[in-house]
Amino acid sequence: MKRINLNEENNIPNFIGSWIYEKNDFCDEIINFFEENKNLQQKGVTAGGVNEKIKKTTDIVINPNDLKEKKYNIFNDYFLKLKQCFDDYREQYPFLKTFINKIHIGQFNVQKYSPGDHFGKLHTERTEI
Repeated sequence: MKRINLNEENNIPNFIGSWIYEKNDFCDEIINFFEENKNLQQKGVTAGGVNEKIKKTTDIVINPNDLKEKKYNIFNDYFLKLKQCFDDYREQYPFLKTFINKIHIGQFNVQKYSPGDHFGKLHTERTEI
């Protein structure tokens, strides 16, 4: 994993963090997991339920307890790398250490957008919008 310094070119400070994960087949492993687990795939859901006018995707919902199973190892690897990015970010901005002490991994989706699929409404993650 390598940090990308977004301030090098324009020397304008910001709090955006960016890293390159150099394992090229990492995304392929996640795609393979998705494609090999058709039984876990379902229509995309919003807080209001299934509404393909708002969200048309194919999703696999993963719960934290699922990560104990061997077939979910790719996501454990992903979270280890994400944690390294988080730790590096906290080193860049030490004030974060004073109030971010624990990370909670909740339920998350792996989503596939086929041609014509979309999320057609303004939204943010982890909200009910």
